[in-house]
Amino acid sequence: MTKLHKTLILGLAIALGINASASAQMMINGAGATFPYPIYSKWFDEYAKVDPSVRFNYQSIGSGGGQKQILAQTVDFGASDGPMSDDNLAKAPGKILHIPTVAGADVVAYNLPGNPALKLDADAIAGIFLGQIKKWNDQKIASLNPSVKLPDQEIVVVHRSDGSGTTYIWTDYLSKISPEWKTKVGTNTSVNWPTGIGGKGNEGVSGQIKQTPGAIGYVELIYAIQNKMPYAEVKNSAGQFVKPTIESVTAALATADIPDDFRFSMTNPTGKDAYPIAGATWLLVYEQQKDPAKGKKLVEFLKWAAKDGEKMAKDLEYAPLPETLQQRVLKRIDEIKM
Repeated sequence: MTKLHKTLILGLAIALGINASASAQMMINGAGATFPYPIYSKWFDEYAKVDPSVRFNYQSIGSGGGQKQILAQTVDFGASDGPMSDDNLAKAPGKILHIPTVAGADVVAYNLPGNPALKLDADAIAGIFLGQIKKWNDQKIASLNPSVKLPDQEIVVVHRSDGSGTTYIWTDYLSKISPEWKTKVGTNTSVNWPTGIGGKGNEGVSGQIKQTPGAIGYVELIYAIQNKMPYAEVKNSAGQFVKPTIESVTAALATADIPDDFRFSMTNPTGKDAYPIAGATWLLVYEQQKDPAKGKKLVEFLKWAAKDGEKMAKDLEYAPLPETLQQRVLKRIDEIKM
């Protein structure tokens, strides 16, 4: 055998080996919430170093889409910032588990000349989103911000156009603080908005606010920070104006009553340090896995996320789960069957 033949055979063997390893890599598919997309992306990248045999393909399509896809079993896991309703869970072909991952804040972001720091309370926020407060210099906003020269400018409300857990948290808060909102609009991942223009995903809403003078809308905290948008301090149920931060979200999470199925709300909490418009986000997985090999890999990832992934939360402005809740979550992950 010539040297050339040996080189060609060696090259072919290497190429086949590479192809074999590439094809052996398992793809786990997920879809849903945009709210936790920045941290999930980080987790999937980091986990590839822990277990190179698995890759995650996550479509950031909104919580409504995540719930639909897990019900249809077109993904291996769903993701949602609103817990699934009893009706939706009843439609599932098997038992779906809610695995809480992190908590975050819905912030009130806006686009005003000079980007002033604003304070808003429940009445002002409800009035704006019900379409009753139409101008930035309205007395209800001006009285909360006496040192700010507010423009005589139309308010343009920006909301989500897709089914969204960020919307679920937002409307859950509004339903708790405004009886009118509760009866007219209610709490859901998708609602009939009294006013405003829509944007797809947290990305779309951020983009609309940035390009629309006089706009106001709600996005997850990290999106406001990344887009360099100002966001308001919000008056909580204890009468304190609170800035959305990891600490104020953690304070809200600490007050939450978390049942055995992990479906809970933490909006409008008690506690003077708690930010009022915060929520958890969940991964949705079937208790009985259809594909044992994939199920095993998914469980390994979930355990890693609940222990090591949590340590990355603060870098991306999310609140990690408290230790006691992490332990409960790990027990739940152990209940997943192959």
